[in-house]
Amino acid sequence: MGKTKPTVLLLVVDAVGAETLDFLLDRFPGRLKLPNFSRLGLGRIAAPRHRGRFGRDGGKSAARRLRQASASADSVIGHREMVGIVDPSTYELFPEGFRPDFIKALESRIGRKTIFNRMAGGLQAIELNADEHEKTGHPIVYASKCDPLVQIAMNEAVIPVKEQHAIADLAFELAREMGIPITRVIARAYVRTPEGEIVRTTNRHDAVLPMPGRSLVDVLRERDVWTVAVGKTSDLVNTSYHERIKLTKPAFLDPGLGLRFVHPKKKDTNPYTVQGTVNALDAAAAVYRPAGTFVFTNLVDADSLYGHTRDVAGALHCLEGVDAALPLFEDRLCKGDLLIITADHGMQHREDYGYHNKEELPLIVERIGSGADLGGLRVGPGRSLCEVGHLAAQALGCAREFEAACGFSPKATKRPV
Repeated sequence: MGKTKPTVLLLVVDAVGAETLDFLLDRFPGRLKLPNFSRLGLGRIAAPRHRGRFGRDGGKSAARRLRQASASADSVIGHREMVGIVDPSTYELFPEGFRPDFIKALESRIGRKTIFNRMAGGLQAIELNADEHEKTGHPIVYASKCDPLVQIAMNEAVIPVKEQHAIADLAFELAREMGIPITRVIARAYVRTPEGEIVRTTNRHDAVLPMPGRSLVDVLRERDVWTVAVGKTSDLVNTSYHERIKLTKPAFLDPGLGLRFVHPKKKDTNPYTVQGTVNALDAAAAVYRPAGTFVFTNLVDADSLYGHTRDVAGALHCLEGVDAALPLFEDRLCKGDLLIITADHGMQHREDYGYHNKEELPLIVERIGSGADLGGLRVGPGRSLCEVGHLAAQALGCAREFEAACGFSPKATKRPV
């Protein structure tokens, strides 16, 4: 049975804020293949000095910059604002590591000593301490250089994955009890290859701040809209979904889609996330959904793989990979369906590291079968990422419920640009 109700795909290109895009383009003189982003209006979002680098604009979408209303630049905060949760709190980084009383209490609670307790990049922390960890069984505790969170790295051959997840949950519970301002605790599972290379695995676990109120996802579930989280979105907006899709094995990639890895060692996760999104859209077209489908996808590689490493070429080639995937999504959307593309934060390249940055963010909106007026949907003035959720709610027929649940006011709205 074919679908009769709309599908909305919300696609988050992680860490590619509008200012970050300009920064990357400034430092990459080479030719870029972005025909689909060009057609959808990304050139309207880029700074005027870069607009000549984009191809033909189809003029059938809305494209603009958005401001973020929440106080902090963070993946959790950005994704939650998209679905209606504005967070005025500020969170801290921990350049000197975590308080001694927290570490002491953590060791007591998990029944293991810990090591390191410094600020470091993820692989750096593991590489510096892997030998000691594997000899002693002491977890590697370290502070993120860009996010307000605790990270705990453990080898799966030393500490079983189930225990790793429990350790992260206990650490997060303790941090909340002690008033330490973080958004997450991440258990960073890793293994060593036969050649001795350290490889982080997909068995990571995020213990995340509880949702402070109802979000777009909750409103949609109450209206019987089928909700699907693809990639890490369910770790960040940790509410109830009808379906969660996380693919990690090459065997699940459809050879007919032509998905390509950007990284020479195939460390990318975006191909798996693209495949998961295609699977969700195929199901939306084939399975009866009484009130439609909402697919919430995060493409993380421009952040985790190329952003923190300040790899300009890698980040832009990653964006080319997303561009190549867009027709796969559009071909599976029908007249009246909605494609929304945005980002959760930017990435500031400093001398030592790539740091999350609060900046203007891109918004591209295409309603299949409609022109730039989006079939009557109204785009807000660009004051908040909540406008993303409001667009989805309009298309799915529950705008008023979204406004009531999230305190969003659509009064200052205007036609798409």
